[in-house]
Amino acid sequence: MKNRVYVCHTYYHVYVACLKELNLPGNERKHADLVLSVMSNDFGDLRSRALTCGLFDKVYMFDEKEDVNFPEVMKYHKDRGNLVFNMLDRIKYTKLLGKMQQDYVPVDFKEYKDIYVFCDSDPIGYYLSYKKIYYHALEDGLDCLSTYDTARYDNRGHFGLKAFLSARNVIFIQNGWGKYCLDMEVNDLSALPYPCPKYVERPRKKLVDNLDREGKDILVRLFIEDIDEIREKMNAGNGRPTVLLLTEPLCGLDVRERIFRDCIDLYGKIDGEEAAVLIKPHPRDILDYRKVFPDHIVLDAKFPMEVLNFIPGLRFRRVISVFTVVHAIQFAEEIVYLGEDFMDQYEAPELHRQNEMI
Repeated sequence: MKNRVYVCHTYYHVYVACLKELNLPGNERKHADLVLSVMSNDFGDLRSRALTCGLFDKVYMFDEKEDVNFPEVMKYHKDRGNLVFNMLDRIKYTKLLGKMQQDYVPVDFKEYKDIYVFCDSDPIGYYLSYKKIYYHALEDGLDCLSTYDTARYDNRGHFGLKAFLSARNVIFIQNGWGKYCLDMEVNDLSALPYPCPKYVERPRKKLVDNLDREGKDILVRLFIEDIDEIREKMNAGNGRPTVLLLTEPLCGLDVRERIFRDCIDLYGKIDGEEAAVLIKPHPRDILDYRKVFPDHIVLDAKFPMEVLNFIPGLRFRRVISVFTVVHAIQFAEEIVYLGEDFMDQYEAPELHRQNEMI
């Protein structure tokens, strides 16, 4: 039986998988496999670098399929206006969506001792439950449940009944509520407004603090193709203070552009001086920042921003974030986190205040 496999949907997921491997003794590394789902993310040539980084044995690409790809599944994804009828349809939806993944799953998960799944709300969670395979879940993003508990939000209304059925594999609920989910790793239990008996606290900071220089260099080489390009862009400010803007796939593209223009207008000056603004696009953000912000410096999107912590000498005067959790940032003198009140200006509050809607 193989030791471990990680199912990742984003660069951040791969980053956390690497942290977990780097916290093992050296002789236990390279005994894990990596599965990269391309359902919602373009991993570029990350697979080739992951194969040579010394942490993983094999790396597989997973053409995971959303429910919309299967009309026979989607016919059960409709509101029939009645709890009983809706639940009967959901039972069929749960089993069928899992079954439909069989032709696309690239590995035999039953061969692994431990399976780690980020974002089991995606079809992989339904597949593992359909196949009755036990797995460990991990939070999708750092402290993401503190603002958006997807399990409770998606199942608001009769949640207790739905959780009861999920615990018996009649339907499926993500984030620790499924029968075959052994536990769910979260960064900080105290930050979560709603409990789940399967949550276990695994602080990311502890994993990062345990890294030695070799481990940090492995992460930089894995995620950043051209470190010299980043250093060159850092020096392009000609001595001016530097501000890093972290983007996110918020709203429509036109509103998104307005959000980040406003961020720069509000926080792009340091002590009255125009700063050199560097933009780090989110990996799933499709706005063309080089085109719409030609006067600013745009970094590569395809790496998790946490890796910037490990580049020696890299320092920003200020980092600006709307919703990206900034607890892990060590490369900034000042952090501006804008949050829900700021977003209320751009879209209806209920679209981003999900936990308040539960």
